[in-house]
Amino acid sequence: MSKREGNVNKIRIITFFIFLGIFAAAFQIGSMSTVSEEEAAAFMSEFEDLVLDIDAFGIFVHNTTLALPMFIPGFGVAWGIFCAWSTGFAFAAIASTVPEIADIPPLSILFLTPFGLIEVFAYSLGISRSFILIRSVIKKINLTPLIKPTVIEIGIVLALLFVGGYLEFYMIESSLNQA
Repeated sequence: MSKREGNVNKIRIITFFIFLGIFAAAFQIGSMSTVSEEEAAAFMSEFEDLVLDIDAFGIFVHNTTLALPMFIPGFGVAWGIFCAWSTGFAFAAIASTVPEIADIPPLSILFLTPFGLIEVFAYSLGISRSFILIRSVIKKINLTPLIKPTVIEIGIVLALLFVGGYLEFYMIESSLNQA
């Protein structure tokens, strides 16, 4: 590995962790939102309709529709931060209607559940790649060398979200069967 490749890899890793932190912070801010009873009821109604007949593949498709736009240069950063905030807001809405959930620290959902870790890793990969791409566009750097790593990262994200969707569904089913 050349010195330049080593620097590129170091920058890639640092960028990934920066956006992982930004994603977690946006999620936490969203989870600290005050949700009115009307907002919570409306959210829960929409949420119940969304998950009524969802299966593992449906979770994968839903998460993929959120993740793929995160690779769009520039837009993906804003989209990813919005998704993180809105997921935190969803947590706040659920916590306001289900008292047992209110006692769970929001970031523990991201970092202490297998599917949470998989999803935050996948989303951070997309957001950080979006940043790298828009930075290259702004600096007028040739994008051709970035095509292969971007395609590889999209493949990694799809694989992670596929596994995460099935894992999340399994965990939901297991918890429902125990209740």
